[in-house]
Amino acid sequence: MKHVLLTGANGFVGKVMRAYLHEAGHRVTCTVSSGSLLQDDVEHVCLDIRDMAAVGLVVQRVRPTHVLHLAAISHVPTSFRDPLLTWQTNVMGSLNLLEAVKRHVPEAFVLFASSSEVYGEAFKAGEPRDESSACQPMNPYAASKLAAELAFLQYFRQGLRGVIARPFNHIGPGQSPDFVTASFAKQIAEIEHGLQPPVLQVGNLEACRDFLDVRDVCDAYMKLLDLADQPADQRVFNVASGQARRIQEVLDELLAQSTLPIVVEQDPQRLRPSDIPFAVGDCRRLQASTGWRPAHALGETLGELLAYWREKAAGAR
Repeated sequence: MKHVLLTGANGFVGKVMRAYLHEAGHRVTCTVSSGSLLQDDVEHVCLDIRDMAAVGLVVQRVRPTHVLHLAAISHVPTSFRDPLLTWQTNVMGSLNLLEAVKRHVPEAFVLFASSSEVYGEAFKAGEPRDESSACQPMNPYAASKLAAELAFLQYFRQGLRGVIARPFNHIGPGQSPDFVTASFAKQIAEIEHGLQPPVLQVGNLEACRDFLDVRDVCDAYMKLLDLADQPADQRVFNVASGQARRIQEVLDELLAQSTLPIVVEQDPQRLRPSDIPFAVGDCRRLQASTGWRPAHALGETLGELLAYWREKAAGAR
């Protein structure tokens, strides 16, 4: 049985990952940010990942066999507004965790959730990026994730065991409406319940992205954790569908499921100055190493996302 230390357990991915780990029969110790609550029966501790001493004490007490590091500032606009917080959390927080693992549980296996955003300018080639592609981050979030990757790779060279995942856009119920598909679904649900005029505000609909159900991403993480029992042939893995989906296509699918006619209007505030037209991943390395394949169709995921926001909107009336 694995004993997994799961950082960022109260986040969008963390909540789903907790369920996957428990279902597999593993012991899970969760870290959550200050003020966040989990059920009483969930083993957890409040932790500011930026506090080196506190991170060390938690790792020393928990003594995990595996660490899954999800805690991060992951919203790109937030990274522009507060780059210091972003770098302190994503880079120094990762270093604090790495030092604690090295000192107290050097035999533990660590999985770091990075981001496809690290490829940045390299996406402008207009082709799916694989793990050997150049990393040219275009925002503070992506830059901080790449810096954290470099830290992990340095510790791996010193003998620490682990891998880095670069997930592409993952979506599903519970995601913040700061992200595009959740924003669409939330607005549609609120329009249907009379909480918003029948006008849906959007950003750039022409961009192509690589969308995955959050459950498929968590399944990939489960399979990557199992690599602890195998020789380390590779350290970095894309988690991607390999399929390009226009944002317009995603919106059309959600609108087709709406019960009311809705007008779509572009909001200049939702346009990113650094937006790129095409961001898709090549995930053959992950498939070859673990046998992972996405199991959830995009239409299914979008339907569940809309149902989630309809329930929220009904409760707000």
